[in-house]
Amino acid sequence: MTAADALPDFEDVLAAAERVRGVARETPILTHEALDALAGGSLFIKAECLQVTGSFKIRGAMNRLSQIPAAQRAAGVVAFSSGNHAQGVARAARLLGMPAVIVMPSDAPRIKVAGVEADGGVVHFYDRETESREEIATRIAEDRGAVVVPSFDDKDIVAGQGTAGLEFAHQMEAFGEPLDHLICCAGGGGLITGVAIAMAELSPQTSIWTAEPEGHDDWAQSLAAGELRSNLPGTRSICDAILTPMPGQITFALGKRLLSGGLVVSDDEVREAMRLAFRYLKVVAEPGGAAALAAAVQGLPSEMHGQRVGVLITGGNVDADMFSTVLRG
Repeated sequence: MTAADALPDFEDVLAAAERVRGVARETPILTHEALDALAGGSLFIKAECLQVTGSFKIRGAMNRLSQIPAAQRAAGVVAFSSGNHAQGVARAARLLGMPAVIVMPSDAPRIKVAGVEADGGVVHFYDRETESREEIATRIAEDRGAVVVPSFDDKDIVAGQGTAGLEFAHQMEAFGEPLDHLICCAGGGGLITGVAIAMAELSPQTSIWTAEPEGHDDWAQSLAAGELRSNLPGTRSICDAILTPMPGQITFALGKRLLSGGLVVSDDEVREAMRLAFRYLKVVAEPGGAAALAAAVQGLPSEMHGQRVGVLITGGNVDADMFSTVLRG
């Protein structure tokens, strides 16, 4: 297999759409004049926080797991995740009759751990500061003969996440005009690069931008430098879902060709975006899932002023105690 063969393309996204049909739901696009006024442009907000398992991750998980040969399914799968990929894999595994072990950080939100366990997944905790989740997952998979399902740096995962972009582009037809820009949070980059593949085919005039928390802006740095850059060890943010050390090999190969640049937000701006999503859109957004909205409502960059901007709220799996604290301001 060549390097190009490892990269998903638009045909892979179309094939993924067929595999996830009937499992992933089509999530709505929401608008509100108050958010447009704050942003300085017209926002079209796709609420993947209303997706099955509470985030977009079911799309990639179902696409990847459904392609595991029947003879290998009894040994199951192993995944590593702070929570949303974990829940997507656990749900897909249950639907396909496969056991799943999920390697999760010990500080993962309780709601995400509970979601995995509710779908029959076995949780193995690790210390994100002192242990390697990849090494743990590999060891468990070798012991069980299971398949490791990466959270982002995988051709089928990226293609599955790209079905959100496929939907977004088709849904914008109902609004009469395509998007000028689209902002999406980025951790490892599986979602944003999958979305970018779909947009490049269906809405090529749309520029795609990452949104990341301060101190964890590896995508913004990598895109600006034209090469992979990593975050400093120990940097923290409330955006647990998107705290990866650096972009993936597959995702960055796609991103440096398809993405326009990166935007950076503070934790306080994320908290405000969570409050605004609840107040005006009546949806619950988790911190990482609200990063793109935060980048928009703090005031769009000058090149986006007055334009049509897509925003992805990517997840809503936030603990009730934390969410209530955020709402109280």
